[in-house]
Amino acid sequence: MEMKLEVIGIPVSDVDAAKAFYVDRIGFNLDHDIRPTEGMRVVQLTPPGSACSIVIGEGMPLGEPGATKGAQLVVQDIDAARAILAERGVEITPVQQLGPEGAPGSRFAFFADPDGNGWSLQEIKRG
Repeated sequence: MEMKLEVIGIPVSDVDAAKAFYVDRIGFNLDHDIRPTEGMRVVQLTPPGSACSIVIGEGMPLGEPGATKGAQLVVQDIDAARAILAERGVEITPVQQLGPEGAPGSRFAFFADPDGNGWSLQEIKRG
């Protein structure tokens, strides 16, 4: 049986502020921003090159704003990706080595959205 993770809900307190953060600062693509019913708003955003999206909105059981921790964005060049996010005004930690020097997937940088949902960049060199 095949299972694909395609959407993850991220709880936020201000949908418009979160949408601006993810689109304008992080560079996610806006897939849709719809109101399917009264009191419900669904905003789906996808990181460039990703098969998995996030959803933010109103009227959905996504949890308490800021409760998501540990979401990872995998990048080929963490130094370049970190520099781009910092230039866009994202408060992001310096790159950290969290394993043996040269070990695949051991370089990270961390940031949070306006509600405190925690994200990390993880460097994995492919090809």
